[in-house]
Amino acid sequence: MITSISRHLSTPIRLQNPKFLLITNFPFSNSSKIEDYWTVLQSDNGYELNLERNLTKIRGNLNGSVVEDIMRRCSIGDRDRSILGLRFFIWAGLQSDYRHRTLMYKRATDIFDISGNPKWFVDILEAYRKEGCLVSVKTFKEILYLCKGAGLAEEALGVLRKMSEFKCMPDTTVFNVVIRLFSEKGDMDVVVGLREEMASLDLYPDMITYAAMIKGFCNVGRLEDAYGLFEIMRQHGCFPNVVAYSAVLDGFCKSGNLDRAMQLLDEMEKEGKVRKPNVVTYTSVIQSFCEKGKITEALAVLDRMNSNGCRPNRITMSILINSLCTEGRIDEAYVLVDKLALDGSVSSGLSFSSLIVSLCWNENVEKAEKLFKKMLASELKPDGLACSSLIKKLCCEERFLDGFVLYCEMEKHGCANTVDSDIYSILLEALCQLGYSQEVVKLVNFMVARRVQLKAPYLDGIVEYIKKSGEVELASHLLTMD
Repeated sequence: MITSISRHLSTPIRLQNPKFLLITNFPFSNSSKIEDYWTVLQSDNGYELNLERNLTKIRGNLNGSVVEDIMRRCSIGDRDRSILGLRFFIWAGLQSDYRHRTLMYKRATDIFDISGNPKWFVDILEAYRKEGCLVSVKTFKEILYLCKGAGLAEEALGVLRKMSEFKCMPDTTVFNVVIRLFSEKGDMDVVVGLREEMASLDLYPDMITYAAMIKGFCNVGRLEDAYGLFEIMRQHGCFPNVVAYSAVLDGFCKSGNLDRAMQLLDEMEKEGKVRKPNVVTYTSVIQSFCEKGKITEALAVLDRMNSNGCRPNRITMSILINSLCTEGRIDEAYVLVDKLALDGSVSSGLSFSSLIVSLCWNENVEKAEKLFKKMLASELKPDGLACSSLIKKLCCEERFLDGFVLYCEMEKHGCANTVDSDIYSILLEALCQLGYSQEVVKLVNFMVARRVQLKAPYLDGIVEYIKKSGEVELASHLLTMD
């Protein structure tokens, strides 16, 4: 028996004869529909009257705002009211004139804190059984979508097992939802069992579910099991795509089995357009070779990549350049940058910017500075990471004035807008301490013009310094920027 909800509301809305209002014949606004649905839900006899049948008697189309309003009302109170709210949500999802959007399931799980109350679904199914409600496969799907929204794998499996009690046969969608949840959880033994159970019913996962299974196997290190799914997929007319292949190949790379990764890369290249390796695939292999110090092999994969019509991107280039710089093979890094820029794989600006960043990371600041100035002289704009990395390195070497001069050069060439806001703080604090008041004022003027905010703990001290320099109005601008 459900306790009356009216006492929880600031304004009583319980009507004297709620049963009378269950059948109406005129259109409703959202407000009136909400109140009529609410009247049914807050009735003391909600369970005994068969809640779903009474909800169906209310005329008027449902919409998302009505459903969410009802859910929020039902979430305020005890367990029984929350369960009624969930029953309303499940019922709404079964109506012919309304379908929950995907995000609505996640919203429902949050509103009712389903992850903290996973047994409620069992309670709801038990209520259906006691009341003799008509429960279809669609009803179970609505419950499973809620399990999915809350990430409840075990509960989803329990719901699947309950279907037999209601003489409902699970379909492909039901199995797919449960398999994906266990794949995300990494419990792949359960996944294998569910896939075999599907096969016994002549049902097979869809491409999205196979992809989730492949990822799940890779995440727990069962790479050969992941690879073995490819043949199973083909047998049932579901052909693995480049994403599926790349996931397994990446798994082999991360496990250090580069021989197996190269075998799979060969297979992908021979498979044709659908499974042709992309830039992510090749970059994964290149990164793995670089991490093992096998830069020559990584460069060979780059050549192979180009010969297969796949151009490297900024990430591919950065990995190779940084690896060469780390190994002290600076001259080869310059050759690679020239090569990439020449064949148009990556722009000259991005190529040289990546080299500057790598030189900075590997303590070759002098070479990075020379290359930076050469870029500016050639009208090539270094990117934000190159600008910020070089100035930060100069500051680390306590070459604050050089950092300021370099920043002014950036301003002149139109690339200072990419500098990190933290760089201004570092430079300004140091220039203040060294007493370079003219430089401080000039840099602050640049900041005000670009509306770059100075953050704590630097703000107060620098503002005070600017005021003492006689630039009261400039200090005020720095304080009031938003």
